[in-house]
Amino acid sequence: MKFFMLLCSFCIFASFSKAQTFNGTWEGRLQIASSLRIAFIFSSNSDGSLKASWQSPDQTKAILPTDTCYIKADSIFTFAKKFRIAFRGKLAGDSIINGVFTQGVDLGLVLKKVEKVSELKRPQTPKPPYPYISKTVYFNNADKSIRHAGTITYPKMDSGKNYLREPVYPSIILISGSGPQDRDETIFAHKPFAVLADFLTRKGFAVLRVDDRGIGETTGKFATATSADFANDVEAAIEYLKQQPQTDTAHISLIGHSEGGMIAPLVATRRNDIHSIVLLAGPGIPIINLMEEQIQAVAFSAKSDSAETLAGKELFTIFARELLKNTDSNKIKINAFKTIEKWAKTKDEKLLATIGMSTKEQREAAIAVQLRAMNNEWYRYFLGFDPQQYLKKLKCNVLALNGGNDIQVLPTSNLAGIRFSLKKSKSPYYEVKELPGLNHLFQTCKTCTVGEYAELEESFSPVALEIIGNWLMQYGR
Repeated sequence: MKFFMLLCSFCIFASFSKAQTFNGTWEGRLQIASSLRIAFIFSSNSDGSLKASWQSPDQTKAILPTDTCYIKADSIFTFAKKFRIAFRGKLAGDSIINGVFTQGVDLGLVLKKVEKVSELKRPQTPKPPYPYISKTVYFNNADKSIRHAGTITYPKMDSGKNYLREPVYPSIILISGSGPQDRDETIFAHKPFAVLADFLTRKGFAVLRVDDRGIGETTGKFATATSADFANDVEAAIEYLKQQPQTDTAHISLIGHSEGGMIAPLVATRRNDIHSIVLLAGPGIPIINLMEEQIQAVAFSAKSDSAETLAGKELFTIFARELLKNTDSNKIKINAFKTIEKWAKTKDEKLLATIGMSTKEQREAAIAVQLRAMNNEWYRYFLGFDPQQYLKKLKCNVLALNGGNDIQVLPTSNLAGIRFSLKKSKSPYYEVKELPGLNHLFQTCKTCTVGEYAELEESFSPVALEIIGNWLMQYGR
């Protein structure tokens, strides 16, 4: 559940007078699957030409090297060859550029002149000094092919007490959602895992959070890994944690968010040392069905036409089922095309034109795009995953939470699937709960769209934090 944009910068050559018009900082917001800010900073070279840089401040503070661009009259065109990114826009007065940002598809982008790039307010992000121990740690996986890096936090010893031995604490490992995640599960400058770790450590837990393989300081390759590989990474973290003097090895818990909520049960079913797990927006139904629901819910939240939304859902299902049947790309392409040709004959021509599927060539191109996006090891494993077969085998305490306004992992179907499965499990205690007014990131939302994630100041609902903390105080130690 994560969203990626490539960044670049560019040079603009034009007359000094034209350059003066564009000089300054400009900021806009792309409305894609998420809301993503793009900022351009223009200034004049000594020869009167215009130079510029740009960044995506929701993802990074980096301002990257320039490529090429030009201005003509009141219009500007930029192009970054390396990343296949282009922007073209036209001045509207002194403070607006109406334009189009292109990266594979055209996206409207309105830039407004600002004093400086706006800073996102994230008041919950913990800042030192901390009232607990926080340190960076490193450990290897079983075959030493990956060096993991993370942060462990645990309470400080009371200087007024005499300890016969170093105290131990119930311990927790945080497992991130899909996409390349750092140890804080950073998204749009939110750091939900840092917030969660801070909250739980203050309650007396030791908490370990780790960069995904190939991300941050952890080695290895993220792109070729599956959820099963990530489960192995969690097991390496468990083995490391068990060797630490502050760990209460009889009380180790896992907290998994989104994809992490399917990895946690997978790990717990093959070990006897997991005391409790907390599933945050974890799946409770087969992933292919979850994705079908997600496509429809996200589209409706963006106020997409219902017929177009249904068509998109049907096309996804056609391609996904072919992907699960075959591993050969040519067979997938041939079979998907045959099925989509039959499907197209049942649809209105106006609808096909609207979704860009009117002609044979357009449908072939659409299949090629889907093949590039979905035909990889991670997607295959993820798409074919059924969480219920693992949930039914659990022997530990379980807390499953979903935001009532989550449009990525819908609460009604997924919580029902989790509840159904846990009834058949050997879990000593389990609780399944929907939290009203929260989205997929457990933020208190307003519009509750994916694009709103970046706009909200709250990183993690205090209500959700209290529920998690109180439950772990009772069933996690």
